[in-house]
Amino acid sequence: MATDGVTHAAPYDTVLCDVDGVLRHWPVPGHADLDRAHGLPEGTLSAAAFAPARLRPAITGEITDEQWRSAVAKDIAEVCRSRERARNLVNAWSNLEPRVDHQVATLLKNIRKVAKVALLSNATTRLERDLARQGLDALADVVVNTARIGVAKPDARAYLIAAERLRTPVHRCLFIDDTAANVTAARALGMTALHYRKLEDLRDVLSPLLNHPEPRTDISG
Repeated sequence: MATDGVTHAAPYDTVLCDVDGVLRHWPVPGHADLDRAHGLPEGTLSAAAFAPARLRPAITGEITDEQWRSAVAKDIAEVCRSRERARNLVNAWSNLEPRVDHQVATLLKNIRKVAKVALLSNATTRLERDLARQGLDALADVVVNTARIGVAKPDARAYLIAAERLRTPVHRCLFIDDTAANVTAARALGMTALHYRKLEDLRDVLSPLLNHPEPRTDISG
């Protein structure tokens, strides 16, 4: 494939990878377990935290992560008539830690030797701190947190900002996400995209890069 007269041996120059659902996985029964532990009906926490009116301002940076969680606690308190119980539930939720898929992390680490990597995540303002704490911040050239750029996937601007930050044309990007709508939006822009469901699919789509003999020359280590 040629771009500006340059022939590329590798199929992509940049990999844009989602974080939660691909690189990290939150405990599936975690929210329900927390609801029960605090004497609340299952679904109470999820209904409050992920209601669009609450979540969207948090993942587009209109409010901070702390403000989002405070608002969630207030909503739950109105349901359970107890500010203390709501506060304790939100504190326990905030202390949950996602499981890192170290096989995915290793793949991204190896990919970065031959191609640029961006983590592109619909996230709140605590993402960078959490990635650093789990040792994931060094996997990518850049972390594109939607709370920092003001738009969230599947808004086309989120993908374009990520590609621009790594100075890569969209047709030279591979996008990976576990949400079908986000994958569809990437393809509409001209990116190659994988709807992530299992590790084998990720290995397959990355294999042309992993087998690419030429290392990057713009990074060290």
